[in-house]
Amino acid sequence: MSFNNPGYSLTNPLCAFLDKPADDFNRADFLEIIERKNLERITFHYTALDGRLKELKLSVSSREQAESILVEGERIDGSSIFKGMVDTSLSDMYVVPEYRTAFLNPFDKSSLDFICRYLTKDGIRAPFAPDNILYKADMLFQNKTNLVLNALGELEFFLISPREPEIFHLERQQGYHESAPFIKSGNILNEMVHHIAQITGSVKYSHSEGGSIDCIESDHLELRGKNAEQLEIEFLPKPVQETADALVLGRWIIRNVAYKYGCDATFCPKLEKGVAGNGFHFHLELLKDGKNIMRDREGVLSEHALRLLGGLCEYAESLTAFGNTQASSYLRLVPNQEAPTRIFWSDLNRTALIRVPLSWSNVSFLAKKINPRVDSDVPVLQYGQTVELRSPDGSALIHLLLAGITMAAAWGFQEDQSLELAKKYYANKDIHSDLNRFESYPSLPTSCVESSRLLLEKRNLYEREEIFPQSVIDFISKLLLAENDEMMAQKLADLPLNDRLYEIRKIMHRNLHRH
Repeated sequence: MSFNNPGYSLTNPLCAFLDKPADDFNRADFLEIIERKNLERITFHYTALDGRLKELKLSVSSREQAESILVEGERIDGSSIFKGMVDTSLSDMYVVPEYRTAFLNPFDKSSLDFICRYLTKDGIRAPFAPDNILYKADMLFQNKTNLVLNALGELEFFLISPREPEIFHLERQQGYHESAPFIKSGNILNEMVHHIAQITGSVKYSHSEGGSIDCIESDHLELRGKNAEQLEIEFLPKPVQETADALVLGRWIIRNVAYKYGCDATFCPKLEKGVAGNGFHFHLELLKDGKNIMRDREGVLSEHALRLLGGLCEYAESLTAFGNTQASSYLRLVPNQEAPTRIFWSDLNRTALIRVPLSWSNVSFLAKKINPRVDSDVPVLQYGQTVELRSPDGSALIHLLLAGITMAAAWGFQEDQSLELAKKYYANKDIHSDLNRFESYPSLPTSCVESSRLLLEKRNLYEREEIFPQSVIDFISKLLLAENDEMMAQKLADLPLNDRLYEIRKIMHRNLHRH
């Protein structure tokens, strides 16, 4: 198969240039690219504990220097990248490029870029690094089950820009799948998607989301008086490690493109009361020998899928420690906002913690229903059944969250109790019409402090098999406790209306770019 497809502009430029898939990239390929494209530097990227990409720019003045960088990586100060985790007296670490992640930097035309992995002074994967924790969790899952866990993320964000004249005004909270000229950010979104698709090969689609704010009220200078449009980029399902890297890169690209246009982009969980927050839903699927096994031959959810659902229900409370890490997260997880508050799963229901969406599992070639003359003998890409975890938001620590989800999946296959939980937590109707039954399901945490407490109580779920180090669980617990939000809802409810709105906005706007 040729990877040099000039007719497809979203083909990864490196794959097209080398005429090979990314998994086959090697050192000689990169030396050829550097020389033929006259590149000046190699840039290393790596995900820190704050969930953001860091970078190191390494100048290249000779073939020998480039080869040394590609073979040995570079040395960094781990105590600065992992503050509170790595002691300053033992802080040196290595960052080493993973070749399959190579890409041409769209914001620096003279650079060849890589995602790197952290190694200790002894040359082993640093056990506390988020990407290495996910690596261990994924290896555990594959070794225990002989299956592959795929994930895709729905990356929601607000694009914030100066207000424009009142032309084709978009009403508040009316942006879902809206088009131009009511949505003004289409060209910016297109550029974001272009770069993410080329670099990761993982974009499924993009669209405007429900949240829209004409004039933001805030003390924050980045927000005050600005316009906000909520957008979403949904990714394609990939193995969990690839998904984590793609999503972190996606956030990096979104911010850089926004900055290029003089705009701001924030993934914060909530931007305005009464306006949809930035969820970060994850769809999960199980594969065996490359085939989706979420439904059996009769078309019903398979035992594999039920075990996955049971595992997610068991871990759901404590997963918020990685998926909902700011006080404002719990201004989003409230009733009647299409955000979950109780632990149950359901078919199609968007208020459930876990939703089983449509999957084309019992239909095929739908175009023939609308276009009777169409040729149906064409092979098509069939989307497999997924289950959607709807609790995480834009404050999620992506690698740690996916590591926790992967541990939940592994638990589901190791413990037969998972099948009982899947049965127990299934809601087969509009659960909100039966208040007693709704309230019989366990609640999700209502604050970061509660989430921290649950993480410590259930730390064995993550530390088993030495996947999550104790130091990481302790660090995340302290991070959550620092939000000091345990009585937030009650304190806000006791305030007069105007004071309440003011305090809510302070909470929502204080961490625009933490992760």
